Formats: sequence, structure tokens, C-alpha cells
Amino acid sequence: MHQFTVDAARSLPGPRWLAERRSAAAERFAAAAPPTTAAEEWRYSAIADLDLASYRPANGAATAAAPDRPGAGSDVIGIDGAPVTAVVDVVDGRVAAVDGIDRLSAAGAYVGPLTEAAGAEGLLGSVSDGASDYFTVLNDAFAPAPLVVDVPDGAILDGVIVVRHHAREAGAASFPRLVVRVGRAAQATVLDVQHSGGPALVVPVVELDVGPAGRLGYLNLQQHDPRAWQIAAHTARVERDASLVAASVALGGGYARTRADTRLVGRGAGGDLLSVYFGAGDQILDFRTYQDHAAPDTTSNLLYKGAVGDSARSVYTGLIRVRPDARGTNAFQTNRNLKLSDDAWAESVPNLEIENNDVRCSHASAVGPVDPDQVFYLESRGVPTPVAERLIVAGFFDEVIDALPVRSITDGVRRALSVKLNQMLSQAA
Repeated sequence: MHQFTVDAARSLPGPRWLAERRSAAAERFAAAAPPTTAAEEWRYSAIADLDLASYRPANGAATAAAPDRPGAGSDVIGIDGAPVTAVVDVVDGRVAAVDGIDRLSAAGAYVGPLTEAAGAEGLLGSVSDGASDYFTVLNDAFAPAPLVVDVPDGAILDGVIVVRHHAREAGAASFPRLVVRVGRAAQATVLDVQHSGGPALVVPVVELDVGPAGRLGYLNLQQHDPRAWQIAAHTARVERDASLVAASVALGGGYARTRADTRLVGRGAGGDLLSVYFGAGDQILDFRTYQDHAAPDTTSNLLYKGAVGDSARSVYTGLIRVRPDARGTNAFQTNRNLKLSDDAWAESVPNLEIENNDVRCSHASAVGPVDPDQVFYLESRGVPTPVAERLIVAGFFDEVIDALPVRSITDGVRRALSVKLNQMLSQAA
């Protein structure tokens, strides 16, 4: 029997409206059946192996001190020379420190606990409630201190807002919750780092709300411990003439799943959706995407690229949906995977659901080994085979890395990919 009960949810501190929301979510969770691989959205997943009873809700005892600054752990990619507007440390779902309050205040922006934000009650769930599932409901019930990034109309934040979520408590479940709201004609860039130092269950929920003519760049960097489970949900709403670049870099976790729902609800809205992932050992990296075109003249372009070696697995299933009123839609979906060993495996299942004839849509997927012709070309010019393979894999990822919305992190991402590839090839040799 697991410990995620209605009484446990009610014991969390917070204002009355938040306590009532948690209780209602906990009751829905208690009445819901756990997901199984019989459901299409969980097909190919490892959900049958999750033992919820082996985890307890994180108690927050470790939040007295913030973790070290970025880069303190060799497995955390830092920001190299970028202007930073704010740095927020979140430990087991609770805000531990906020650095940069003066810079935020000068722009009229707020970053901090949601319960202290203006209009807090209307912020939580305003984007994600329409895409709830078993684990987003669990997050609703047990997120101890949701964090909000609120950028008002017309505000332009030139620097990066860095949010570092750390699952510190071994054997515990943490429930990070991040709400990003960018107002009319406002602009912001957010780097969201997910990290754990041991066996843990991490259930993050991210809500991205981009107002009319707003601009948001969001990058999620996942570097969990190989013993950790992650089941994440990222939901975005993009209004008229607004644009979103939402990207992820997934390197860690034993089983790490991210569901990304992007809803283009205003005419002229656009979304670029990017991911780089690399699985080794017996990792499973699982991605589910939904590009929902609900308004005319909207555009989405998805490009996910991954590599798997050893006995690792990756899963990608995606759906482009064009609703009846979404004439003039341009929607593209591409997933490409490199299989670096005979025992590695990648599933790739793109889908289209189109309810309007005046559209341009395409989807493509590929799974295969490193191209032997490319290896031979480099070998014929004196490049040793292991070096040739490294160069080809690095070049495979470059298209996505160069488009990440946080430019200053690209060198660190390349280094992390190179280290992981070198370790895998060395062990194989």
C-alpha cells in the first residue's frame, strides 16, 4: 500500500484554496486506476515496473540550505558566460533560494513561490488541467510549493532565468511544479534543470503560458541519477501571434518519461519543439508529444533526435492534431534515432489527425545504425574508426543543439554527450 493518501495531501502547508485543490486531487487519484501498457499512451513504457509503494512523499527536511551553484556536480551542465536574470534553487519541490530579486523587480517580473504571487489561485492549473492524467493529478495532490515565473505585459528579460530542481531525498518522491506566464508582447528565457543524486521518483509538472505576441524560450535539462524514475508532463498554451521554443536535453534517469502537450490556441501562434537524448546502459528514455492546432494560420515544427547504446531503449510517439477551424496550419514532426549497439532499441511512432483540408502537414521517423558509408568516407581520409563514429554522432545532434533557446549551454551539452559516448564506447571495447 502506498503512502500517497488523501490525509497525507491534506497535511501539506499552504493557503486554504491550495489545500482544497490538493484534497480534491488526492481524492481523484485515490479513485483512479494506475496506468498500464494496455493504454496507447503507455504503450512501450516501463510503467508496469513502477512500485509506488516503495517511495514516500519527500518531507522537505533537506531544504534548509540550497544546493551548490550550477556545475558543482560533474553531472550538472552549467551556463557558460550567459547573462543571468535570476537563479532559483528548488529542493524536493520546495523553494530554497531565489537570487536576482532586484533585477526581476526592476522589470516588474516575479519569480518565487506561487502562493506569494498576485492572482496565485488563477495561475495553478490554468494550462495543465486540460491535459491531466494519473501522474499530473498526483502532482496536484502533493506539490508542496509550486514555483511561478511571471513576466508582465511588455517586459523584456534579456538574461536567462535558471530554475534548478534537485531531488535530494533518497527513496522519496518529489513533485516539482513550475508555472511560467509570459504576458502580452513580453519576452523571457527559462532554463529548467532537473537533477537527482540517488534513487528517487520525480514527477514534475510544467505549465507554459505565452500571451499574445509574447516570446518564450524554455529548455529542460534532465540529468537524473541512473537509479531515478522521472514521469514528467510539460503543457504549453500559445496565444495569438506568440511564439514558443520548447526544448529538452535528456541524459539521465533509469526510466525517464516526458509528455509534452503544445496547444496553439491563437491565430498566428507558433511553436518550435526540440529534443536531444542519449541513452546508455539499460536506460529507457520515453517521449510522448502532442501538437494541437486549434486556431488558423498556426505553425509547429518538432525535431527530436536521440541515440541509444548498450541495451538502452528510447520511445517516441507523437500526434499532430489539426482541428476543424485551424485552416492554414503548417505542422511538421520529425524523429530520428541512432542505434549504437545491437542490443539497443528505439521505437518511433508519429501520427497525424487532420480535420481541415487547407493545411500543410508532414511527419517522418527513422531508426538505424551509424551510416557505414559515412564511416568509410572518414576512414579513407585517415580518421580512425572510433574517432569517425564519434564525429558522426556529434554531427547528428548538431542540428538540434544549435537551435536550443539557451545558446550559452550548447558547449556544455556537447561535452556531456561526448563524455557519455566515450564512456559507452570504452566499455564496449
